[in-house]
Amino acid sequence: MVPIKEIQRISEYEWEIPQSYRNEMRGAVRIFATRRLLEEISGDKSLEQAVNSTTLPGLVGNVLVMPDMHQGYGFPIGGVAATRYPEGVISPGAIGYDINCGVRLLASQIEYESVVDWLGDLTTSLYQHCPSGVGESGEIRLSEAELEKVCVEGSHWTQKKGYATEMDLRRTEETGRIAGANPSKVSPRAKSRGRPQLGTLGAGNHFLEVDIVEQIFDPRAAQEMGLQEGMLAVQIHCGSRGFGHQICTDYVREFQSVVKRYDIELPDRELVCAPLDSPEGQNYLAAMCCAANYAFANRQVLTHNARQAFEEVLAGKVKNWHLFQVYDLAHNMGKVEDHKVNNEVITVCVHRKGATRAFGPGSPGLPPEFSKIGQPVLVPGSMGTASWVLVGTQESMERAFGSCCHGAGRVMSRSQAKKTIRGENLRQELIQSGIHIQAGSLAGLAEEAPQAYKDVDAVVQTVSGAGIARKVARLTPVIVIKG
Repeated sequence: MVPIKEIQRISEYEWEIPQSYRNEMRGAVRIFATRRLLEEISGDKSLEQAVNSTTLPGLVGNVLVMPDMHQGYGFPIGGVAATRYPEGVISPGAIGYDINCGVRLLASQIEYESVVDWLGDLTTSLYQHCPSGVGESGEIRLSEAELEKVCVEGSHWTQKKGYATEMDLRRTEETGRIAGANPSKVSPRAKSRGRPQLGTLGAGNHFLEVDIVEQIFDPRAAQEMGLQEGMLAVQIHCGSRGFGHQICTDYVREFQSVVKRYDIELPDRELVCAPLDSPEGQNYLAAMCCAANYAFANRQVLTHNARQAFEEVLAGKVKNWHLFQVYDLAHNMGKVEDHKVNNEVITVCVHRKGATRAFGPGSPGLPPEFSKIGQPVLVPGSMGTASWVLVGTQESMERAFGSCCHGAGRVMSRSQAKKTIRGENLRQELIQSGIHIQAGSLAGLAEEAPQAYKDVDAVVQTVSGAGIARKVARLTPVIVIKG
């Protein structure tokens, strides 16, 4: 554990563990948090993991930790670290098991008040159209050849199959296709797990949620995104399912011997890594891109299915039942990007684990309509609480490798939540608060109870106060679909 007394306060929203804290640190740990949020994570190992992460070979700048931080595998969830490309290393544990777990936001011109009577039917239809749960299969059955096309083409594969529009792709990070994917670097076991799961939510903290746009904070940005107060929006939170998990598992296992081969010394074996310019590092990067593209395609198929549910229930009842895409972005990724560090533009591999890209205005790769306002940043809350839409800032580019928080962040482990919270009681509380809920298991509900998470409003206020994101809109749920 890192004692709070060893952490230097920079401002109300920033703290630092200096490089001098341990001899082997290659940089400091910069923490975006309030004192209260910092105290909330003092019981886990997230700060110790952040310190360990500063020892990664080729580290550039500081390791950053977002206010939704909590303990992960080797590397804190909510952590960001950049390594020099191609001389530095890439670490699967610093990217995460659910590669390209991410969030997609869809907006509409459907007034909440006009569809209150049909929300129950919409809940049922969404649950039927969007399979959820551990190991759940979808309607699409991919051959290995088609799976490999998904790995390479991502959302572009879904467009060819009629599941995506040009606007969907334009408003997806990297247009839903990351270059460099090579299916030959993916194990047969990973492929067998991935073939039946395209178009499924999974379980855990994954969800599909229908929200009301409750409040607008930045009218210009909201207008560009198509967000209007009182209208419905949809969030889809999921990733690469068993496919990405198996890829991470395979390479974490392989890298246990790779670190010895390249004489890499680490304080935690869960941080195993490989040089980016080594065959092993390049193989993992190629496999990771396959999982990332699979995840983009997965959320796109779920988007198509959600649109079908809205049409099935609301066609003929409201004038415009269509859902249009606001943005889709990843929060478990390793991305090769150019960033300015100490007045020098260098190419780095940015590891974002439980942290999202938050590029500021004018950044390359943004859709033209978002170039002036900055990239949309999606921050879902815990089940039954608010979620936020933000935009990235120039300060994020300068101080955080263009990164931001990804959610509320856990304060209670899943096992602790199941021991403390009764799923049926929680279900009744959600219903009484006006939220329609469909869930595969009561134990799964208990794991994701609001009490198990931090206050998302406090998390968002932190990144806003620190200047690495700007508030656009606050959303509140009316339908929740869980595995």
